[in-house]
Amino acid sequence: MSFFKKLKEKITTQTSEVTDKFKNGLEKTRDSFVGKMNELVSRYRKVDEDFFEELEELLISADVGVPTVMELIDTLKDEVRLRNIKDTADIQPVISEKLTELLEKDGEDTTLAIQENGMTVILVVGVNGVGKTTSIGKLAHYLQQEGKSVMLAAGDTFRAGAIEQLEVWGERVGADVIKQQSGSDPAAVMYDALQAAKARQIDVLICDTAGRLQNKVNLMKELEKVKRVIEREVPGAPHEVLLVLDATTGQNAMSQAKTFGETTEVSGIVLTKLDGTAKGGIVLAIRHELDIPVKFIGLGEKMDDLQPFQAEQFVYGLFKDILEAEQTEQE
Repeated sequence: MSFFKKLKEKITTQTSEVTDKFKNGLEKTRDSFVGKMNELVSRYRKVDEDFFEELEELLISADVGVPTVMELIDTLKDEVRLRNIKDTADIQPVISEKLTELLEKDGEDTTLAIQENGMTVILVVGVNGVGKTTSIGKLAHYLQQEGKSVMLAAGDTFRAGAIEQLEVWGERVGADVIKQQSGSDPAAVMYDALQAAKARQIDVLICDTAGRLQNKVNLMKELEKVKRVIEREVPGAPHEVLLVLDATTGQNAMSQAKTFGETTEVSGIVLTKLDGTAKGGIVLAIRHELDIPVKFIGLGEKMDDLQPFQAEQFVYGLFKDILEAEQTEQE
């Protein structure tokens, strides 16, 4: 059975609505990346060094990241020798297969660490402008759809309008927002929110945080202070530290992930605005080069367009046209 057929069978066990979201959300990346790959395959009839050099450039231009690309190319060369592949048309399923393997790290859990007993505390971090507050609102909606009661903590007291923006999302999804006035101590806001969430027996408390202070050192110190308050009030919390990254910023998102990862023990990544970029390969770079799982991806503007990350769905969304063409040929 071909790789694409296996992939199709896996996808059909999931809802068509989720598949459509991945297909539509990855349209720009698919049109750019797969379109260029099809051109490459049509120009080269045989798999040789020149073909691999151009494929390497194509992957780098899609923001897959140089270290990831180099490893992927070496793996593909090994597979070509092992399977005795001569024709470039035969390498497309192999590329898809290897991309899926990169996205699926063995033993890695991409689900949220929701506590079976007691409250779950999720700390959301990231620089300003990446879609942090919007992601919190959409995440609250997702958890409510899962049957959880959700409360929001307005811990970004420094950015003008941040508290009001979170309140708008709170009203939209029907979640209470615990806040203080602008410029207040974020740790004090967290303390109030934790007490309120305990008193109301809330399932999940999602905590917004500042994205920028006077400098990076101050920002990280503030985040550490917030974490200490959470740990003191709820032993074992925060249960998740989610870093929000903007997919349209490409390799800049990678550097943000490294900075936050060094100081805040990030447990998962929320990658926003994936529908707005032709360089969705950044997902591969993040998954391969950072030891942090991608837990959610933003595939549109609607409230339910923040989706749990699924490797097969991602690859299917990327190679939809090739997969459907192969299926038509077989029929």
